[in-house]
Amino acid sequence: MTRDDVARLDWAKGDGLLPAVVQDAGSGAVLMLGYMNRDALEATLATGRVTFYSRSRRSLWVKGETSGNRLALVAASADCDGDAILVQARPAGPVCHAGTASCFAAAPPTAAAPLAFLAALEDIIAARIAEPTPASYTARLHAQGLRRVAQKVGEEALELALAASGGSDAEVVAEGADLLYHAALLLRARGLSLADLATELERRHAERVSGAPPATPAGAT
Repeated sequence: MTRDDVARLDWAKGDGLLPAVVQDAGSGAVLMLGYMNRDALEATLATGRVTFYSRSRRSLWVKGETSGNRLALVAASADCDGDAILVQARPAGPVCHAGTASCFAAAPPTAAAPLAFLAALEDIIAARIAEPTPASYTARLHAQGLRRVAQKVGEEALELALAASGGSDAEVVAEGADLLYHAALLLRARGLSLADLATELERRHAERVSGAPPATPAGAT
């Protein structure tokens, strides 16, 4: 959404206020619900700090202006009717005034919730590479070059296969986690991400569902 899009929203339907659902841009978790008037949305787009309209105080307020737990705007989108806003943001701390990450902390986790950490893992890997320290295994391995990282992926894949053929479930999980971590590091070293793999798998699945001849070798989905 750009500032030019703001005027096209249906401000009249809610007497100048629109509900704004805030979603974590990384994990996809729903963080909170607030309300925005036109000034609040324009301030959000102009400053990159998510700003709401307080119905009780009848004034604008920047999320986290007192606690420091701000919401950094990533994107804002309107729904199909132009009378609700989806705000995707990166939280700087707990979003809820009760100290929880989400105002919907009591909601049961979705099936995708555990996978959300993979995005956080990629951010951690990127941070370790950007600011290397002697204590960081990630930084040390990355500094040895792509060939060494690729070698580690091969080693971890073999260890997973061995665990699967004769080890316990706990060993399979541990070795699988090692492989996934090293694969994420390898992708980062190549300028790629786990999302690129997911996109490729989704594309292959769509091809098979549609009946189109596969553009890649068989082996997935």
